[in-house]
Amino acid sequence: MSLTAPAAPAEPAAPPLLSPWTGRLAVVAVMLGIFVIVTTEILPIGLLTEIGDSFTLSDGAAGLMMTMPGFLAALAAPLVTMATARIDRRLMLCVFMLLLAVANFLAAAAPGYWLVLLSRALVGLTIGGFWSIGAGLAERLVPPASVGRATAVIFSAVPLGSVLGVPAGTLLGEVAGWRTACVVMGALTAGVLAMLLLVLPPLPPVRATRPRVLGGMLRSIHTRFALLLTFLIVLAHFGTYTYVTPFLQQVTRAGDGQVTVFLLVYGVAGILGNFLGGARVAAYPRTVFGLAAGLIAVATLLLPVLGRSAAGAVVLLIVWGVAYGAVPVASQTWFAKAAPTTPEAASVLFTASFQATFCLGALVGGLTLDRTSPATVMLLGGCTAALTVLAAGAHFARRLTWPAKGRTTRQGARSGCVQVADDTVGHHDS
Repeated sequence: MSLTAPAAPAEPAAPPLLSPWTGRLAVVAVMLGIFVIVTTEILPIGLLTEIGDSFTLSDGAAGLMMTMPGFLAALAAPLVTMATARIDRRLMLCVFMLLLAVANFLAAAAPGYWLVLLSRALVGLTIGGFWSIGAGLAERLVPPASVGRATAVIFSAVPLGSVLGVPAGTLLGEVAGWRTACVVMGALTAGVLAMLLLVLPPLPPVRATRPRVLGGMLRSIHTRFALLLTFLIVLAHFGTYTYVTPFLQQVTRAGDGQVTVFLLVYGVAGILGNFLGGARVAAYPRTVFGLAAGLIAVATLLLPVLGRSAAGAVVLLIVWGVAYGAVPVASQTWFAKAAPTTPEAASVLFTASFQATFCLGALVGGLTLDRTSPATVMLLGGCTAALTVLAAGAHFARRLTWPAKGRTTRQGARSGCVQVADDTVGHHDS
């Protein structure tokens, strides 16, 4: 059994540089940055068939628009974060917003599918860099008592991108064309860039993420479980949700207007799931992760049967939305609890693993769709989500104690968990 070396004490975070009001505006600016990133990333889900028809592509081939950014985001998260470790974080966030605006305008003007894919590569670079830097900035923008709330606000951008961005973009694409939707997203991104420039103070780096730090995290059994759980649940979700529009069109027989409404309902449920999961995940990470995975398994396994009617599809999409709304915060929290002394490194691994599996899920789902049917895609995703429940149960069965902020020692020979020399005592969730 491997041993963990003593971890160096975490560098203290710099105190907030802003007044409370300005700090809140800065948090909102970072949240809006993630909002436009999430919306741009998953916008093709609602416009997949329309974009594919523009270039005479199958739905599976058009799904490369989802695969490309996920693959590059997984590479960019560690590489860009480490390469820019000594550069002001405000500058980097603004550079990434500029890249995202360019990506949207490129897609809108693309004469061929190759340029759409190039624009999606820029989206992937933005995702990996902005997420890894922005997700941990709350402690530098607001007082310590407000950090938890500010972090929740930043992460609320994920379900908001689903509930507002994707349905609105889908509706706009249906009315004025998908290229118009890209132009609007480019203009919105430029507005967020201006806000970041106005409200964010200079943010010199206070913690440097190095390869040895990431390597040390991978020796933790908690981190390895975080990687396994994230791999399974994200594979299950994006292998299916990427192609939910073809399912609703071909199996549920929903019209374009109905699909938009269904996606809106799903997004509203996602916001509810984000706040429900976020309220309990710090104390009960295994329970929240397992319950979310179980509900996704139920929804996707039943869709081929009950999703043939509009009512059945709506009910299952609500269940699915509530469940997946809790997944990003549950995954990020698990990584953070696995490495409490290295928060930026935890964010890097969370972003890289999430995006790599996002990419793989979209690819596998597309290949499956082209060779079988949307119903088969849902069934395979449901089976994968069920495996996530078993993996979360295995972590609980081993009764592993979460590490706390402090000096780590050798792993216990019997439990394999990281023990801590600290006044904080780990606890088990149920």
